[in-house]
Amino acid sequence: MSKQVEWRKGTLRSVRDLTPDIRLFEIEPEGEFVVPTPGSHINVGVQIGERADVRSYSVVGACTDGLYRIAVKRLPDSRGGSLYMWSLSPGAKLSISTPGNHFDLSLGRPEYLLLAGGIGITPIYTMALALAHAEANFRVLYACRSRQDMALAEEMRAEVADRLQMFLDEESARVDLDAEIARLAPGGELYVCGPIGMLEAAKRAWQRSGRPVDQLRFETFGNSGRFATEAFKVKIPRLGMEVEVPPNKTMLDALEASGVAMISDCRRGECGLCALYIVETTGTVDHRDVFFSDEEKAENRKLCTCVSRVAGGDITIDTADRAA
Repeated sequence: MSKQVEWRKGTLRSVRDLTPDIRLFEIEPEGEFVVPTPGSHINVGVQIGERADVRSYSVVGACTDGLYRIAVKRLPDSRGGSLYMWSLSPGAKLSISTPGNHFDLSLGRPEYLLLAGGIGITPIYTMALALAHAEANFRVLYACRSRQDMALAEEMRAEVADRLQMFLDEESARVDLDAEIARLAPGGELYVCGPIGMLEAAKRAWQRSGRPVDQLRFETFGNSGRFATEAFKVKIPRLGMEVEVPPNKTMLDALEASGVAMISDCRRGECGLCALYIVETTGTVDHRDVFFSDEEKAENRKLCTCVSRVAGGDITIDTADRAA
């Protein structure tokens, strides 16, 4: 993991559309430039209505020229971050962090399998370039809905050639995870970034393979779930509260806005600090985190409020935190 990040000012130098809904942003920071490592992200200050917030975006490419590049997918059910970013024009002033890394690439392994789904290509693309530069043995599997959704595919093909294999839903192509993992050399590592369904399938296949748990590395994005994002109510009987969670807010955001004192850190479904106990639900809990195991999610005892939601009903929770 990288050193603690620092905040500084930045200027948006250029934007470029990679697909109809993915845009590349080039940002020049003030002060000393910290070169990112593969798998890094930067935090960006965004404005959601009248409220300041922070979003985290993977760094795209080596970024050794003094510019940070990030790719932002415009989401129809955005909580406001992607819409804010897409509203910016070159010359805009930003507040950004130096790079952090929770998805480090370890060099020196006998082989690498990189798996990306959708916008999850951003860190995987950067890793592929680094591995190609290191003359490592690796393969890249890139899954998308359609050809027009494939960001950075041509750029990566130019760098890694036939090491890249693409799988398109529109062509009914699917990644055979068990077969791909079986091909991986002993001691090889699997890196996955994509929607929660892809990650869970990869974790199950990895477990079936009997390979060491620490040779599977992953990252996901909190907007990915099994159900469409919709509004739902959260009831907290011990506080006498009922909170509406709209489609463009997380449960954590809605609780905090209602005065419930919460504990949180990553806001990406990774650390588990914001998790609360489930008393009952009239809907289906859409667990979108990577903190709880499949077994724990099936038990439905707790959920990570920063990313998980409820579909088709409401939820009653318990929290030891008192209203502020």
